[in-house]
Amino acid sequence: MRYRIFPLTLWLVTSAAFAVTEPAIIPLPKSIERREGVCELIPGAIDPGADARPETKAIARFLADRLSERTRQNFHLKSNLDSVKAVELRLAQTQASPESYTLTVKPGHLINIEASDEAGLFYGAQTLLQLLPPDAKGSANLQLPSVQIQDQPRFQWRGLELDVARHFFSTDEVKRLLDEMAMYKLNTFHWHLVDDQGWRIEIKKYPKLTQLGAWRQNVGFGLDPKKATAFGPDGRYGGFYTQADIREVVAYATSRHINIVPEIEMPGHSSAALMAYPQFSCTGGPFTNDLPGGIFDGVFCAGNDGSFKFMEDVLAEVIDLFPGKFIHIGGDEVLTNNWKNCAKCQARMKQEGMHHEMELESYFIRRIEKFIDAHDRRLIGWSEIREGGLAQDAAIMDWAGGAIEAASSGHDVVMSPLKDCYFDHYQSKDIANEPHSIGGYLPLEQVYAFEPIPAKLAPEFRKHILGAQANLWTEYIPSFSHVQYMLFPRICAMAEVVWSPREARDWNSFSHRLEIHYKLFDQLGINYRHPSAPPQQASSAK
Repeated sequence: MRYRIFPLTLWLVTSAAFAVTEPAIIPLPKSIERREGVCELIPGAIDPGADARPETKAIARFLADRLSERTRQNFHLKSNLDSVKAVELRLAQTQASPESYTLTVKPGHLINIEASDEAGLFYGAQTLLQLLPPDAKGSANLQLPSVQIQDQPRFQWRGLELDVARHFFSTDEVKRLLDEMAMYKLNTFHWHLVDDQGWRIEIKKYPKLTQLGAWRQNVGFGLDPKKATAFGPDGRYGGFYTQADIREVVAYATSRHINIVPEIEMPGHSSAALMAYPQFSCTGGPFTNDLPGGIFDGVFCAGNDGSFKFMEDVLAEVIDLFPGKFIHIGGDEVLTNNWKNCAKCQARMKQEGMHHEMELESYFIRRIEKFIDAHDRRLIGWSEIREGGLAQDAAIMDWAGGAIEAASSGHDVVMSPLKDCYFDHYQSKDIANEPHSIGGYLPLEQVYAFEPIPAKLAPEFRKHILGAQANLWTEYIPSFSHVQYMLFPRICAMAEVVWSPREARDWNSFSHRLEIHYKLFDQLGINYRHPSAPPQQASSAK
């Protein structure tokens, strides 16, 4: 007996502790074919193939470790002494597109994952882990449904942004977040490393950036200091990542097939940098990073060539640390008051034939883009970098409009609109029983309904929509438990938006599958908000 499971079918889970469960996979694969019979997952070897590359062996080792953790049975990388294979991994040219895979679970003991690249093998492994029942620990007879899954992502950019400038999160916490992203096949981690309230990355040429800019007097934003743990020995709040920390996190992300896009904010949102080096401002300071939420006059002087030399030196070290193609430079919410009253900036405007101060931002971005291009990287920035003219090869991250115009003129776009993708917004209108947030309202259903391709974008330009991402700004999020609470389960909805076929999305199906993942969150210790949670549970992240 063979039959195909279509996306509208609701897949139920049996209550028996270790009985076969129907797949409750998130994000929903492109194709699932349920077959007759069951497969018994026996503890043993994960076989990457005799001539496997080191990257394939690393995935086999990852899968063995995860299976061992989830089941408390012995799974291991295949050695010459092993005769029984639990799972077989194979690279094959039959897989057409990057990151695609086929997972075959046959009656008996055979499980096979086939892909054209290591990313596909890794995602196939993640899907296999989701076939396990949430209560798989200690099972001596673990049965999986017999299925064939053929899968590939809809978009190449499947992202999550974390702001560590407002509140600092340790390397271990960042790595845990990367693991949680990988579970749901997200592949881009946008690391917001600097802002007005903190500078979080070591720059060896400018040590005061972290000596001064990484610390402020208290947790800030009117929050209870007991809600945060990132305090130094002197009682100041903050922290930063050494370059060794950065390399460690980048390597960890690479092993999870996640690309890190660092954001070094400029020319605005730079109070922490100018606190350390005020000579690159228009006024000479003083500046402070003991700031509430908002937009401030911490803006680099666009008329001072020293500002550009400073930023190029910083970016040179950043580029050396991050191997990915994109470098994010922010470019949003730039106040021009200082430029208007600065003799150097006014001279620059006259020299360049400018009539409005906002043209200085375009000049600033274009000049920085030339440096980034010369180092074989691509600049990406927020919606505002379009103002005054978009740099030739720049991409935009659309939070406030401009995607259609940018894509129609040949620029790549990552969709991240405020109303659908800002996970710092409340999850309920009953805000008295939710942890304090910046405002707004973004329920799970709205995230799931988000469509990254703008309806009015002509078909010939849709290829320029690289994908989408969720943003988590942390002004009011001082702990990692709170980070998880704001992300889960909304990040599962975003994962399905950017991975699964648009026509396959079905709210009822997703909701039923999500019920199984709540049990998985409990097992893995992930803090989350259940949409039907009573007030006392909803307030647990406070």
